[in-house]
Amino acid sequence: MSPESQGQNEHYLSVARRGFRTWRGDRPFWAGLFTMLGGLPIMYFPYANMHLGNVTLAMSTTAGAGSLIIGVLLVTLGLTMWFHSIVRVFSGVAAILLALISIPVANIGGFLIGFIFALLGGALSVSWAPGEPQAEEPAPVAAAPAEEAPETVSFAKGEPLPEGALHGAGVPEQQAAYDTTVEADGGRHRAG
Repeated sequence: MSPESQGQNEHYLSVARRGFRTWRGDRPFWAGLFTMLGGLPIMYFPYANMHLGNVTLAMSTTAGAGSLIIGVLLVTLGLTMWFHSIVRVFSGVAAILLALISIPVANIGGFLIGFIFALLGGALSVSWAPGEPQAEEPAPVAAAPAEEAPETVSFAKGEPLPEGALHGAGVPEQQAAYDTTVEADGGRHRAG
């Protein structure tokens, strides 16, 4: 291998990583992952056999088919959250309901492992909102030179403004009729 080929592989890996990161940010990724992880133990435990030495312990229940259906639906809802995120609220509510139904049907929700993961995934899906694109920052406004800065005029509280006071303070005549708010003693007062 040459050093150039390692750099090319690194480039492809970083591009793939950035692409996955962008894909993950456009959808409720963690909600879908937790929902799918919740479905796996719910559908696995009713059909699993544990071996403790020479003793085989079967955890199957009479509702094994119900557990399988709930688990498959949770995995399907997790994939729906990933690939069709427009229905994320429906998928989240359905995942929460299926997690709650799995408590009496599927060995206490897959021994609470599947229940907690599915409940967390459903809650994350309901609460997820797409991000806003970043707005461009406005260009900084340059400060006016010192000789063009308007004069500061202060008046006593409650004292009426003298005639022409705003015209001498650097306020254009057209604006003077509309903008008559002045600062007096740290407070804002409307003139006239």
